Amino acid sequence: MPANFNAQAVPRRALVAVALLLVYIVWGTTYFAIGMALQTMPPLLMNAIRFMCAGGVMLIVALWQGHALPTAVQWRNSALVGGLMVFLAMNLIGFAQKLGIGSGLMATVVTTMPMWLALWSRWGGERIAAPTWIGLVLGVAGTLLLAMEGDFSATWLGALLAFGAPLCWSIGSYASRRISLPGPAMAAAAQWLTGGAMGLGVALWTEPLGALALVSAASWAAWSYLLVFGTLVALNAYLWLLQNTTAALAGSYSFVNPAVALLVGVALGGERLTGWVFAALPLVAAALALILYGPAMQAWWAGWRRLPAARPWERPSA
Repeated sequence: MPANFNAQAVPRRALVAVALLLVYIVWGTTYFAIGMALQTMPPLLMNAIRFMCAGGVMLIVALWQGHALPTAVQWRNSALVGGLMVFLAMNLIGFAQKLGIGSGLMATVVTTMPMWLALWSRWGGERIAAPTWIGLVLGVAGTLLLAMEGDFSATWLGALLAFGAPLCWSIGSYASRRISLPGPAMAAAAQWLTGGAMGLGVALWTEPLGALALVSAASWAAWSYLLVFGTLVALNAYLWLLQNTTAALAGSYSFVNPAVALLVGVALGGERLTGWVFAALPLVAAALALILYGPAMQAWWAGWRRLPAARPWERPSA
């Protein structure tokens, strides 16, 4: 949720629902926006100035709320998370696409993120219920079907970078749940500023700064959408989910976003639905149901089995 939102005034379930909808819908539409922005904008500079601007906005918000600047340890931790999520994960996807990885393979690889995140959480001592694991597998399967119309071509280096992106994102997501960070607004500011600064340093070395003068109005409009909605709104919501829900639920966006992106492509890009879509969407829906309600249903079933007196057919006869 936005860092200055009064979470005490709204029931927790409603906050989780709103945060999930923001991440699902907004990040699903960013596929389209990124494509528009990259038509005339260099990829490293696009991400670098996006997160530097977003970090500056969040720093102002955090200071306005009265938060203190991060300590040296918190700056270091924020740089770790920002380096993994903002600098590495975001840019690895762009480089993978430039090196020839197909859209279908990229969409499928990204869905491994919540499985990695659940694995790190399990190794860290958090219990991951069996229905959650099943839901994650179904989510990947559903996205694989969605991607069947995409391009599965890849170079070995492009594929390596593509698999590295969700791996880096999952490690950064897990680290943000376990290490000392400042308050939500200041943590977002520190992570985005440090990650954006890393990207800017590389961009100034590899991409001509003068290329920004040639960026079209449409690309700037798409970049603005990514800044406001993709970062300041949706990424704040995701960071809030990481701190307030399970790792699997927070990461479930990765197999919902392709479905949203597909619907956006149909609505705005003139794409057509095929038979694969109608097989994939039920799998994605089942995955969400298992992740959202599977652990509670498993607990209810276990409790019900411990109460044989409640089942008349198991009562001893008189």
